[in-house]
Amino acid sequence: MTKSKIGCCCLLLVMLSAACKEKKEVTESKTEVVDSKGVEFIHDEANNKVDVAIAGKRFTSYVYDDQSPKPILYPILTTSGKTVTRGFPYEPRPNERVDHPHHAGLWLNYGDVNGLDFWNNSYAIPEEEKHKYGTIHHDQIQQMDEETGTLSVKAYWRTPDGVDLLEETTEFSFTENENTRSIDRSTTLKALADVSFKDNKEGMIGIRVTRELELPSDKPAEYTDAEGNVTEVQVLNNDGVKGDYLGSEGLTGGDVWGTRNEWVKLEGAMDDESVSITIIDHNKNIGYPTYWHARGYGLFAANPLGQAIFSDGKETLNFKLNEGESTTFKYRVLIHNGTSLSKEEIERYSVDFNR
Repeated sequence: MTKSKIGCCCLLLVMLSAACKEKKEVTESKTEVVDSKGVEFIHDEANNKVDVAIAGKRFTSYVYDDQSPKPILYPILTTSGKTVTRGFPYEPRPNERVDHPHHAGLWLNYGDVNGLDFWNNSYAIPEEEKHKYGTIHHDQIQQMDEETGTLSVKAYWRTPDGVDLLEETTEFSFTENENTRSIDRSTTLKALADVSFKDNKEGMIGIRVTRELELPSDKPAEYTDAEGNVTEVQVLNNDGVKGDYLGSEGLTGGDVWGTRNEWVKLEGAMDDESVSITIIDHNKNIGYPTYWHARGYGLFAANPLGQAIFSDGKETLNFKLNEGESTTFKYRVLIHNGTSLSKEEIERYSVDFNR
């Protein structure tokens, strides 16, 4: 072979090698982008939790460590990394309230199930009073599907003497659309015995929010649970506290409490960035549109079963399930940052959710 031909071959090999390298780099770059957009589940069995990340950034964790007598999502973060849930009692932060230790993260339970209080149970209940409270025991992780962003779990609503009243099957679906993160929760409760849900204000899906999202308040308040236990909520410094509610029916602030709405938004600011949490009811839920147990001090909850309380006795539900029967509760929770999520945008999310 002539030197000329050898030179051409070498040049061709160099060109092919460079092309292959460039193609490989492009392919790897595309793979990285695709991977970074997906939902990732990390099951931390040592700490009894499943961490959830989207686009490589932490979103929340499904926690079942028994520090809270129910499984919860905690903490919950925006796309910009702001934590919208209160730190107490897991990780107390300066200047936040330390009332209602049962208000941790995002949860679903109820205040009167066969006479037992599942809502107010916490580590703060004295041992001699524990017989009045129920516990939701995590049983198993059924599925972690990163392709669809769904986490499926099973739990049991248990009496103090170890009798299971309800089998709970819950599917969480986690998504992200630009600066809006979404949690769709679908919870099916199957009665393992005859079960009654007496009308009670303590329910049902709830989130306890960070101090910045509370409504400003200039006076202390006292709140009483079903057992007559009183919690005093003291006035704190309102600097940076700018939260406000907006209901689908147009009510704002404290006027939202005890009213029916298809959805409610709680909006405020964190480090001068607009941040909001919106809970959307599903039209197939019992009691739709739900009543709202939305308090200015940071409890944000939807309660479809407490109708006698919220209507001042004009309505009564006292929902029941016979052994073997089941019912499903569906909610969509939007975590938005950077701009004010408009009523029109929320309506689009609601219509999509209710298809």
